[in-house]
Amino acid sequence: MTAAQEKTVLITGAARRVGAHVARVLHGQGMRLVIHYGNSEQDAKSLANELNEKRAHSAAIIQGDLLVTDQIPSLVEQAAGFFNGLDVLINNASSFYPTPIDQASDHNTLDEQWQDLMGTNLKAPFFLAQAAAPYLKKRKGCIINMADIHGERPLKNHAIYNIAKAGNIMMTKTLARELGPDIRVNGIAPGAILWPENEIDEKVKSKILDSTPLKKMGSPDDIAKAILFLIRDADYTTGQIIPVCGGRSIVF
Repeated sequence: MTAAQEKTVLITGAARRVGAHVARVLHGQGMRLVIHYGNSEQDAKSLANELNEKRAHSAAIIQGDLLVTDQIPSLVEQAAGFFNGLDVLINNASSFYPTPIDQASDHNTLDEQWQDLMGTNLKAPFFLAQAAAPYLKKRKGCIINMADIHGERPLKNHAIYNIAKAGNIMMTKTLARELGPDIRVNGIAPGAILWPENEIDEKVKSKILDSTPLKKMGSPDDIAKAILFLIRDADYTTGQIIPVCGGRSIVF
């Protein structure tokens, strides 16, 4: 195997949706996967079994509540122990839902939403990067953060999410400066890749795609290919956010 194929990757929130697809693609390139999950235990086990059937002892699972900051160092230590080190951290886990300001009469609810959205999209990735840095430094590894085009172009009724992703973008640039030259840090900013699991009106979907220069949805494979590039082929790239959005970020 080449050095790229032998890499060990920790992906947060990797049991389902985009995270699971990225895990499959990287595994198909010969990498070892540590699949983090929060509540989707059965999905995580099924994915790990699927990958291990294809290549024995190549995938492991780890559970953790990323909102409990004190647990993050031990979570990363456990992840690094599966395959004797880490080469890549992918901060994929994310909460996403609307928080309209004009409906924020219940301050307790809004505060919980703030803690959740800021926690999963900004706070946890920061502390995961801090905990993983010693392991990544040994391997000249990299961190990839899942940002969003709405970190720069706000999505209406999603104020807290937008703010969190804006922070994620600045965090990526800051960590690139703080952790270089030993660790590269970059981000991916998706556009319309998968519709949220909560129902979206068909007119809204049409409006989103009509405002996308390529006039179509992307796929999880588009995200996986960009991540693969950052891991395998981007040795001189750090502190960058790559939009994978069909051009939507340029026409808001």
